[in-house]
Amino acid sequence: MRRTLKRKVPSSDSMDGKKLEYKGEEALNEIERLTEKADEVQKSILTEILTRNCETEYLFKYMEGSKNILEFKRNVPVITYKGIRPYIQRIVNGEDSSIITGHPITEMLSSSGTSAGEPKLMPSIAEDLDRRTFLYNLIMPIMNRYVPGLDEGKAMYLYFIKAEMSTPCGLPARAVLTSYYKSKHFKCRAKDPFNDYTSPDQAILCKDSSQSMYCQMLAGLIHRHQVLRLGAVFASAFLRAITFLERNWVRLCNDIRTGQLDPMITDLECLSCMSTLLSSPNPCLANEIEDICSRVPWKGILCQLWPRAKYIEAVVTGSMAQYIPALEYYSDAKLPLVSPMYASSECFFGVNLKPLCDPSDAAFTLMPNMGYFEFIPLGENGTMLMNVGEEDEVPNDKLVDLVQVRLGCYYELVVTTFAGLYRYRIGDVLQVSGFHNRAPQFRFICRRNVLLSIDNDKTNEEDLHKSITVAKKLLEPYSALLVEYTSYADASTMPGHYVLYWEIQFHGSSKADHLANIALDDKVLQECCIAVEEELDYIYRRCRTFDKSIGPLEIRVVELGTFEELMDLFINQGASINQYKTPRCIKSIAALELLNSHVKASFFSPRDPKWGI
Repeated sequence: MRRTLKRKVPSSDSMDGKKLEYKGEEALNEIERLTEKADEVQKSILTEILTRNCETEYLFKYMEGSKNILEFKRNVPVITYKGIRPYIQRIVNGEDSSIITGHPITEMLSSSGTSAGEPKLMPSIAEDLDRRTFLYNLIMPIMNRYVPGLDEGKAMYLYFIKAEMSTPCGLPARAVLTSYYKSKHFKCRAKDPFNDYTSPDQAILCKDSSQSMYCQMLAGLIHRHQVLRLGAVFASAFLRAITFLERNWVRLCNDIRTGQLDPMITDLECLSCMSTLLSSPNPCLANEIEDICSRVPWKGILCQLWPRAKYIEAVVTGSMAQYIPALEYYSDAKLPLVSPMYASSECFFGVNLKPLCDPSDAAFTLMPNMGYFEFIPLGENGTMLMNVGEEDEVPNDKLVDLVQVRLGCYYELVVTTFAGLYRYRIGDVLQVSGFHNRAPQFRFICRRNVLLSIDNDKTNEEDLHKSITVAKKLLEPYSALLVEYTSYADASTMPGHYVLYWEIQFHGSSKADHLANIALDDKVLQECCIAVEEELDYIYRRCRTFDKSIGPLEIRVVELGTFEELMDLFINQGASINQYKTPRCIKSIAALELLNSHVKASFFSPRDPKWGI
């Protein structure tokens, strides 16, 4: 029997009647209130979700209309996307959203598709935008505690949208950040000094990423002496902007010098907004920028171009940690790297209450009003990770609540939302690093489904990153920087082996010199291979050395710019430039073909790694 639910229409300026925008001390007080009563807030959130959604087809199947929390924990299964996908597909094809939620689904949010191999569609209701806005509004009050005076200048934040699609039933399907930037919450954000961006909204909302990048970078250069904050959503997007500037600074300077926008900009909205910024020629400013950009190498270029900048805001945790050395190089290690929040397409989770900490120590306090959070225990050292596979059934009584997690232990995050996800496994592995009042603080460790495996070995993202971090130090004496990497488990030969694709840049060298240097240093790259293997876990080293079930690790050095082409490939396939993360384990045949077409040199481990415990 089809169940028809009475729909509650959310307020346009509140989160279920609760205030969205908190400023200054008021925001900090709200954080204290929520975290001091984290357990009470969590129970209230789950009760509210069950009250609204208990008559949905999905929940009724397990709870028969009950709103009891104990019955929810006893009867509703823990699922992955595979468990909710049939319901989402039915809604996409035109069935009523009441099969999973008591609110009308307003859009489907598409994941980047680069972590798990394919994009997922996540249901979203109008109120979700309120929740995201609430979390965004906490960031600047937190930052202002540590970096005063941020209201006395501008922020050069490089944000981008992705062209959206439409589902068969007419619902928009788009990236979560595209949804936010196109919403009234972003467009009509409070007009206070903390929201003074160099990028015009029209440039951010331009669907052509090249034109958007050009206009945003031009605006940032025009306002270079007013910029106090630099950033993008992910570190990879910010570094892509630096590469773009390297290629286009001459044209950008010409625009500033002449007061005329480059002919490549054809988007009408961009033309309109940029004509205001380029109202008259400014040869003095153009000369300043030209003098800085013409210097080689570009070490410290960010501080030279934006001398008042106080920090770089971008996600540099998890797989983004790979970009920390590059960001430190371009800032001459003078600008703190700030990861302000933890969020995903499924749900926004929490904020970093100590934003100026070392990136390796970044921890996120989960705000208990954002959704209902549960956790799959993975042990004190993550050893249980091996025993809980991505699609394995997880017993209902195994999960623990937000306030029940233990310091130092590892967990997989499970979320229940108002929009129709129930006990949904996010796939993120977290470690409890501390508590703020009663709310735990988590370090992001890895995505559990990003692995390399040939035999009994299972190398996750964190282990791969740690091993490469050690190995790449061998490049430093040669003024070389590992700027990007990915991996692939090659089972086409017997035995199979790990393949790493490395893009290496030599500071102060031309592209031609780059290839020559690689040819001269074969032994160094071979030592990098064995250094990676020496840092991988006992099971891998045993399979390599004793069982001989895994062959020598291989590093394939690719041309400069290869990973930009890889990013373009995924963006052309539907990924968002904001959400794009270089996949640390390649599964796409097209991506492998692209990488292999740009390989210029290949190196193997010269010996077996040591395998003793």
